[in-house]
Amino acid sequence: SRFETCWPALMKDSHGVIIIFNPELPSHLKEIEMWYSCFVQQQPLLDSQCLLVAHHKPGSAGDTENLSLAYPLNKLKLIHSNLEDDPEDVRMEFMKYFRSIITFINESREREEMSIIS
Repeated sequence: SRFETCWPALMKDSHGVIIIFNPELPSHLKEIEMWYSCFVQQQPLLDSQCLLVAHHKPGSAGDTENLSLAYPLNKLKLIHSNLEDDPEDVRMEFMKYFRSIITFINESREREEMSIIS
């Protein structure tokens, strides 16, 4: 990818990764493995800091709600977004994800402070 030189800057001090893909494109299913490897495993971030979003275009065919991903992607939180049908549902999932990241950051910070004190 022509943006690979920017990746280290993008990753620096990041606390979470959201990977959005089109579940109807077989090439995307291959690519998300690479994104996961580069942006989550190599940092390293925990799987709980990663959110997968299968985005369905308006009028898209196929029953992709039953999307089954192979290991290690099947360990990640996966949500389906279809902004025609249920934008509120997606919004709630994003809020849940951001809250979990904020909790994680706060807990990490507390652990650091305690280790400095002790």
